[in-house]
Amino acid sequence: MAMATIQSCCIKDCKIRPTMTCLGCSKLLYCGPHHKEHRDHLHVKLLKVADNCNQLLEEIKALINDPQKHPLMKNIDEWETQSIAKIRRVAQKNREELLPYVKNCIPQVEMKLASLITEVRQNPDDCGFMDTDIENWTKELERIKATLNSPPDFNIRLDSTEFLSKICLKVEDIPHIPSNATWIQNGVTVAGGNRQGSAINQLDHPFGLFVDDDETVVIADYWNLRITQWKDGNTTNGQVVAGGNGRGYRLNQLLYPTDVLIDKEMDNLIICYKGRVVKWSRYRGTTQGKILIDNILCYGLAMDNQRYLYVSDEENHAVRRYQAGDKNGTLVAGGNDRGVELNQLNSPRYLFVDRQQNVYVSDCNNHRVMKWPKGSKEGIVVAGGQGQGDALTQLNSPQGLFVDNLGTLYVSDSENHRVMRWTQAAKKGTVIVGGNGAGEEANQFNYPWGLSFDRHGNLYVADKENHRVQRFSIE
Repeated sequence: MAMATIQSCCIKDCKIRPTMTCLGCSKLLYCGPHHKEHRDHLHVKLLKVADNCNQLLEEIKALINDPQKHPLMKNIDEWETQSIAKIRRVAQKNREELLPYVKNCIPQVEMKLASLITEVRQNPDDCGFMDTDIENWTKELERIKATLNSPPDFNIRLDSTEFLSKICLKVEDIPHIPSNATWIQNGVTVAGGNRQGSAINQLDHPFGLFVDDDETVVIADYWNLRITQWKDGNTTNGQVVAGGNGRGYRLNQLLYPTDVLIDKEMDNLIICYKGRVVKWSRYRGTTQGKILIDNILCYGLAMDNQRYLYVSDEENHAVRRYQAGDKNGTLVAGGNDRGVELNQLNSPRYLFVDRQQNVYVSDCNNHRVMKWPKGSKEGIVVAGGQGQGDALTQLNSPQGLFVDNLGTLYVSDSENHRVMRWTQAAKKGTVIVGGNGAGEEANQFNYPWGLSFDRHGNLYVADKENHRVQRFSIE
């Protein structure tokens, strides 16, 4: 740390000696002795920092040897203990309430049984009774036993209302992708790729997609009027998880779905299609959805970490945010008619919302991606906006988009048949996959549409006109 000797007053009011300034400490002035005292004090602080570093290193070593000692494990243990205690209290309360009813019921059942025993004993062993008597006595005995075990005037009912706090592990959805990351240029087909069709191993113009934590890919299969799910490791066949029941607006139908996401907390699919946003439970056996938002020409969906739902409205060139049960929503982007100004959009398509609730919009017909900071009245151009074209400064009908933890934007540049990366404040983007003309080779796209990443940083792209989803592994 540099020192400079100057003539001035000491910070300690020791005015008879020349003072020194400690340039790293807000330029405080000290005389010689006080300067030494100050440096000794800093040295003590430095030793404390070093000790804390060593202590943390020991904690890390201990966790390596026994991960069960992680503090979050203690949170789970406490929840378990508290939940068990709560269950026991409720159980004991119900036992105490049940006991007098049981005590009152037993004598009544005993009387009925005594009557049956008397009737049975009145009949000799070898005569005086028939098969029907045996059958009747058996049925009566079963009724008496049922009355004892399940009295008709009181019973135990399991209330479906939750009284325990639910515990779940929430994992950050956004992968940590290095700013200089590259991807293998040849994609691997993980869904479809068997030409256009409606068979379970086919797709027909896939639009939006969502990648779950276990790398399950959920796809808006546009022309097949359905949502399909493709498990990692089984890329030969998908599973219809919503729709697939023809055209129409019945609750078991989806009319040209354009986007889908998973509400992990409620285990629902959220789906948008022409005219509606619906939720569809992922529980097996679900046969229809429930309307969340009606009468909206929606295209893209996003959900933030507070579970607010964001929907792009192509007809009104706007993006709205919805709370649970909200039918009207709050305007968060656009809504000022179609146009090219910073407070306007022109056919907003796909959305991404970051942890600060900034909204990113693929402003398709303006050939740009806009970022609308939370609460702002106008957006910021973060990609494109230099007219329609194929230069690195331009986009041509952008579609799916994703923003990583560094604020780097990834976007499907659909009519240029490429996926581009734009770092923050960049004047031009870089092509990360595709860009080899329209085609069906492993390094080509034919109108890339929706895109997403898994937790490892692998890229998934809905290759619309090739009727497939491609995965590009991070290198």
